Amino acid sequence: MTLSRRNILFLIGGGTILAAGARFATIATRQPRTALLPWDMAGQDPEPRRRALSFALLAPNPHNRQPWLVDLSEPDAVTLYADPDRLLPHTDPMNRQITIGLGCFLETLRIAASHGGYQVDITPFPNGEDPDRLDSRPVARAVFRAEPGAPRDPLFAQIPLRRTTKEPFDTTRPVSADLLADLGRVVSHTRFGGSVAQADIAELRRLTHDALQIEIETPHTYRESVDLFRIGRAEVDANPDGIDFTGPLFETLASLGMMTRETALDPTSQAYKAGLDAVYANTDTAMGHVWQVSAGNSRADQIATGADWVRLNLEATRLGLGIQPLSQALQEYPEMSAFYAAVHARFAPDGGTVQMLARIGYAERPSPSPRWPLDTRIIHA
Repeated sequence: MTLSRRNILFLIGGGTILAAGARFATIATRQPRTALLPWDMAGQDPEPRRRALSFALLAPNPHNRQPWLVDLSEPDAVTLYADPDRLLPHTDPMNRQITIGLGCFLETLRIAASHGGYQVDITPFPNGEDPDRLDSRPVARAVFRAEPGAPRDPLFAQIPLRRTTKEPFDTTRPVSADLLADLGRVVSHTRFGGSVAQADIAELRRLTHDALQIEIETPHTYRESVDLFRIGRAEVDANPDGIDFTGPLFETLASLGMMTRETALDPTSQAYKAGLDAVYANTDTAMGHVWQVSAGNSRADQIATGADWVRLNLEATRLGLGIQPLSQALQEYPEMSAFYAAVHARFAPDGGTVQMLARIGYAERPSPSPRWPLDTRIIHA
C-alpha cells in the first residue's frame, strides 16, 4: 500500500506524530520481494492451461484467501477444488462468498484461455454439492478445446490492471448515470442494479457503515480478519494472502510496535481507533453503489455470480472506475441478520439472493494484491 489518506489516518489518528530517524527511513523503503511476482509472470508459461491459470490467479476473492487448488492430471482439463484451509467460517459460514471467489477464478481462466485460442467448457460441481458448506468434491471441471478462430474476450486486457480499491474515493468527482449503465452491460447471469442518486448514496453509506461496525464489534468475526493481517514485507512474502499492510508507513509502525495483531484487537489502542477511521472512510466516501441479485442461491448460482462480478470489476477498470465489495450486510451469521434482512427487502423484495453489494467512485489505482505462485496452487500427486 502506498502512503495515502487511508495510511495517513493511521499515522495521525489520536494525534500521534511519528518522527522516523535514519534506521526507520531504511525500514520504510522495504517492499515485498516475491509476493507480487505472479502479476509480472502472468502469461509466460507456454502450456495453455498453465498460461490461463497464471491469469486466473489474479482474480478477486474474499480477504485475498486465494481458495483455489487445481488438478492438471487429466489432459486438456483443469479440475478445481476449494482449499479447506482457506475458508472464512465466521464471516462466511456457508462458504457462499468463497464460492463466488472461485467463480471469479473460473471466469478469469475462461477469458485468458480465449486469448490463447481455446474455448473452455466449465461444469460446476460435477460430482454434486453441499448447500451448507464446501467439501472435498470438485468445484468445477474445465475442459480446454483448441479453437484458434474463436472470438477473444475484450476484457482480457484489463486482467493485469484490475484492482479492488480499498482507499477512500474522491468525493468531488461524481459518477455519471451513463457510466453506471455501461458497467451493467457486462452482466449476464445475475440481475444488476445500481444507483448514483444522492439519496441512495446517503442511505447506503449509512447501511454499509453500520454493517461494517457490526462485523468489527462482533469478536469472532473481527478476530477472523485480524488473524489474516500480514504486516510488513517479511510477513507478506512469507504468506502472500490475507489482508496485507505494506509500504513505508506500515513498515515503520510495525518496527515501532505500534501496529501488531494485538494492538489491532485492543479497542483502547491507537491502531484500533485509527483503523476504524480508515475503514469507515471507505464506506463513507462511496460515490455510488452496485449490486447483484440471483434468482436462486445454489452453488451454481454463486459460481455464476462470481463470473459476473469479475466482469464488472474488469469493466470498471476499463472505464477508469474504482470498485470495492461491501459484503458485510450480506453475511449469514446471527449478529448480521437485521442488516441481511434490510438489504434483501431493499434489493430483492420479490425474492432472490443479494449476492454482491459494492461501492464505486474515483481514486488512484492501488498497488496489486499479493499472490501465491501458480505451482503452490497445483495439486501434485
